[in-house]
Amino acid sequence: MPSTLSEKPREPWYRQGWPWFLIAFPATAVVGGIITFVIAVKTFDGMVVDDYYKEGRAIVQTIGRVEHARELGLRAALKIRSESLRIELSATEGGNVPERIRLTVAHPTRGGLDQELTVAGTAGVYETPLAPLSTGRWLFVIEDEARSWRMDGSAFLPAEMEITIDPNV
Repeated sequence: MPSTLSEKPREPWYRQGWPWFLIAFPATAVVGGIITFVIAVKTFDGMVVDDYYKEGRAIVQTIGRVEHARELGLRAALKIRSESLRIELSATEGGNVPERIRLTVAHPTRGGLDQELTVAGTAGVYETPLAPLSTGRWLFVIEDEARSWRMDGSAFLPAEMEITIDPNV
């Protein structure tokens, strides 16, 4: 009698390629989902704000403080060194330069690297030690202690080691 296909011994399903090929796609999605879940749980997104209205009002106040710095004719020259920072602050009227300023050095994406300092100076020259700054973009905010005016600037280190912050520009 001739042999037919039904008489051929069948291989178990796990020895065939197609089932494994079809199982690979959902298995990859499950593994990717688990990895995404672990990353989402372990990292903190500090950029989410709970009170949007309050943040909006703070932005309007910040704009007003920048305008006040412009009215006073303030201008700052920053010289960044490996472990120190020198600020030369000038104003159209010499009496508008405070004895102490608040300096914030912030990384745009890594809040843990931010530094907030109160720096004393004489005749508009302020110098302070600074923790080393890594390569990348950094934001510099200069304010008086009463926070009546504010100036913002940024630099891409190490390419820009001297920057000028002028709210009139």
